[in-house]
Amino acid sequence: MNTTEQIIIRQRAYYDSGATRDLEFRKCQLIKLKNAILENEAEIMQALREDLNKSEFESYETEIGIVLEEIGYLLKHMDRLARPKKVKTPITHFPSVSRIYREPYGVVLIMSPWNYPLQLALAPLAGALAAGNCAVVKPSNYSPRTSEVIRRLIGDHFEEEYIAVLEGGRDVNRSLLEQKFDYIFFTGSVSVGKTVMEAAAKHLTPVTLELGGKSPCIVDKTADVRLAAKRIVWGKFLNAGQTCVAPDYVLVHTNVKDQLIKEMGRYIRKFYGKDPISNPDYPKIINGKHFVRLCGLQESGTVVYGGERDQDSNKIAPTILDGVDWGMPVMQEEIFGPILPVLEFTSVKEMTARIRRRPKPLALYYFTRSRKAAAYVMNSLSFGGGCINDTIVHLASSYMPFGGVGESGMGGYHGDASFTTFSHEKSVLQKSGFLDVPLRYPPFKNHLKLVKKILK
Repeated sequence: MNTTEQIIIRQRAYYDSGATRDLEFRKCQLIKLKNAILENEAEIMQALREDLNKSEFESYETEIGIVLEEIGYLLKHMDRLARPKKVKTPITHFPSVSRIYREPYGVVLIMSPWNYPLQLALAPLAGALAAGNCAVVKPSNYSPRTSEVIRRLIGDHFEEEYIAVLEGGRDVNRSLLEQKFDYIFFTGSVSVGKTVMEAAAKHLTPVTLELGGKSPCIVDKTADVRLAAKRIVWGKFLNAGQTCVAPDYVLVHTNVKDQLIKEMGRYIRKFYGKDPISNPDYPKIINGKHFVRLCGLQESGTVVYGGERDQDSNKIAPTILDGVDWGMPVMQEEIFGPILPVLEFTSVKEMTARIRRRPKPLALYYFTRSRKAAAYVMNSLSFGGGCINDTIVHLASSYMPFGGVGESGMGGYHGDASFTTFSHEKSVLQKSGFLDVPLRYPPFKNHLKLVKKILK
């Protein structure tokens, strides 16, 4: 029996003890997690600096702050979320009462990626704990310093029979996926997501898959071009483009294309300076493998802004590509880096038809002043979530579920959805004993006519 199996056996025994079902216990654990993060804030920021060269501001804004907000929301709303929900009962079941109970799944696995290594490990963990589960967390080995901090942070404050953090590479992943968990929550690439789902299917384990894809950003001729440029540059080059919901490419109306490119260049200079490579707060590419891949994608189209790169620091400057067509390599895969292809369109209907022929994206952004056009695009295209006249910020709301559709994922979390994702909804009908209608019992005789009248 390996270490992974032993941990799961211990967690299942602890879950079966009933300790995690108590609401006050759950609240105490979330408060403990919050305090652990606050106590280790400086070390977390240093780890994120070493792994991705994130500034303290970006580390707090996109990692620590989001986790703390999620914990705060769950603490505030846990009583409501855990309370049995009374629902209507058909008259045919009179007299009775119907309720939906949310119960924890049991022992869950959370597999997180390297691009937001703290947020994408601990935000789903908060949901799992709020719902009453035990959890095994597997952070990415591509962000080793942050993974180490997460392991120590959890290990110093929680027993392994409740929360365990396992570090390592593919061998550890493979060992975990061979085990029977009660739920698997995975964030990462489409290709690995398929592997996770295949492994889960062997045990009929339910999954949430937070994947990715090529998220389009559309700018029509009515848009506030300067505002669009500002928000696109911020959303695209945050974390050097290594964000699952970053605008992957821009589709801009021909009439405003040149203006948009000019304004995006201006905001790149304003945000990152004339030499982003030398900017100490500009993030780096996670490793040499991805650096080389991204350098190859720069060869698509024509570089009209940026393009500088430094292999020693694994940094690539914010880059805008023009002259791109749909068949080029940069349009065949999720970019996941600071390269922004610009394509143009003249007809909104033709543009939406083109997007519809591609896999459903995780996000979509539309800049327009036309409510009618916005409604048309929102209703015409399927995507995980998005914004009108902004980028990325939809995922920072605890009041909306975040997740993909089709190849960009399945299931969602954040806020209420974090609790329900890690809960089984159990339907229970409580029947009174004082009235027992004989109609349903054999022999049926002439019951059919009466049943048809009642159930039509």
